[in-house]
Amino acid sequence: MASVLVVNDQPLQRVGLRMLLTAEPDLTVVGDTASGAEAVRMSAALRPDVVLLGGHRPETDGIETIRRIAHPQHLTALPRPAGAGGQPPRILVLTSTGHEEHAYAALRAGAGGFLLKDATAHELTAAVRVVAAGDAVITPELTRALIDTVRHERAPRPGGRTVGPDSFTERERDVLVAVASGWSNAEIAARLSIAPTTVKSHVSHILAKIGARARVQAVAFAYEYGLVHPAA
Repeated sequence: MASVLVVNDQPLQRVGLRMLLTAEPDLTVVGDTASGAEAVRMSAALRPDVVLLGGHRPETDGIETIRRIAHPQHLTALPRPAGAGGQPPRILVLTSTGHEEHAYAALRAGAGGFLLKDATAHELTAAVRVVAAGDAVITPELTRALIDTVRHERAPRPGGRTVGPDSFTERERDVLVAVASGWSNAEIAARLSIAPTTVKSHVSHILAKIGARARVQAVAFAYEYGLVHPAA
């Protein structure tokens, strides 16, 4: 069962999201809050699998909230519940149409998935499950905006060459294309006839090579270098 912390500064939306998620047999809501600062504290204390973040302006406090939840090293003094894992929660961001350009900033801050606020209830619950499993969620609209932003913002690495597709082994490239195509680890394992643990190992190596912390960054990398192309 995946646990979720709901963060939304709109009371009715927050209640609605909680009711929607609680109705799913495999999802549980461990808390909700309207405050980004409180979300950081609750995330450190409750250790949810997913933080569902929506309602905050992505270009201001939303980015800082994502950064603090995704990188909680400065909060290690807070008590953790028994059995809590060492990994920070994965963050699924609900964003409005017109704010797609801020997806890359959220990604760099540590977000693991993006969904437009006009998504259906089924799309939302499915996205929560995907992010909880460690996979990426990004809509075609946000993918195009993300790629455009990456192309404009990507700068050469000082003192070294930029990592390109030639940096990967043939199998790593296959896995990268599969990740960028939206396949889950289980689907990649089945289609490439390798073990799921091997897929995880390849993904880790890919992220390390491109200096990324999130799977979505690998998606952006694959699009940027033309390994896959956005849907029309």
